Amino acid sequence: MQRICVIGGSRYFGRLLVERLQATGHRVTVINRGSTGTPAGVEHLVVDRNDEASLIAALGSRTFDVVVDQVCYTPVQAAIAARAFAGRTRRYVMTSTIEVYDPATAALPAAPAGTPVPEENVDPATWLAAMDLPWHDEAYLAAHYAEGKRQAEAVLARAGSFAFASVRSAHVLGGGAREFTGRLAHFVERICQGAEITVHENPLPTVFIHHEELADLLLWAATATDFTGPVNACSDGRLDVRDLAAIVAAQAGREPLYRVVAAGETASPFSCDRHYAMSNTRAKELGFAFSRAIDWLPGAVDETLTASATPAASAIPATPAT
Repeated sequence: MQRICVIGGSRYFGRLLVERLQATGHRVTVINRGSTGTPAGVEHLVVDRNDEASLIAALGSRTFDVVVDQVCYTPVQAAIAARAFAGRTRRYVMTSTIEVYDPATAALPAAPAGTPVPEENVDPATWLAAMDLPWHDEAYLAAHYAEGKRQAEAVLARAGSFAFASVRSAHVLGGGAREFTGRLAHFVERICQGAEITVHENPLPTVFIHHEELADLLLWAATATDFTGPVNACSDGRLDVRDLAAIVAAQAGREPLYRVVAAGETASPFSCDRHYAMSNTRAKELGFAFSRAIDWLPGAVDETLTASATPAASAIPATPAT
């Protein structure tokens, strides 16, 4: 049994992680702003992680074996956490994102198309962090999501008071209505209505992970291994937007319709015009076994079909995190 603190943990794979930590016998403390409750038996500290004094006061004399940070988006948040948890934990695991590898958002080493991108393409130990940028501004943060994650990793990697690991998640799908981003629902609704899926002329493949598999990997990263540094989390197999739409169409019994977007026009989620599909080799070498995306995607589509009992036309969802 370990003492585990989860920052966030209120929905989707974060809540599932909390449930699985508890089910495997660990003592769990959840820190969030209290928008939702926690499972019975889980300690709940209601506090804004951005308020350093309040966070430290809420922690009191508590110490933990591991902290899993689900909602760290900026270097400022990372610096607050580094100070608040200094001397309180031996290990800190941050949930990061595939978006750190997006070549449109930073000058990154070139990754040849078709070659899965390894962790070393973004090294948090050497990445610069700028605290004086307007990270508190929601519009700025939304436009600089990838850079916020890169800089947050950098701050925590150099904190020095605990071992640090980051889990860079692929695009997360599955769970029906729990998949709050609406990206899979976008495909289900458009295809069921006979509406067009907008795609780039030559869409490139990307990688995905099921929400339960990501919860399993975070459980493993927190309790069953001591690796440090970043690790990529994605199911086996790369799919492009047409592959994904074809799976949705097969489950829905429809034919997908496509329209190629003009230069600069927004396309459907997961239509990628640049290459940053991740490699999961490091996680495998460390002992984690991944499923194949094509094995679980049909079930994820069925869950979304069930949740969308009366599909309605929807705008293209914003591409969030993962």
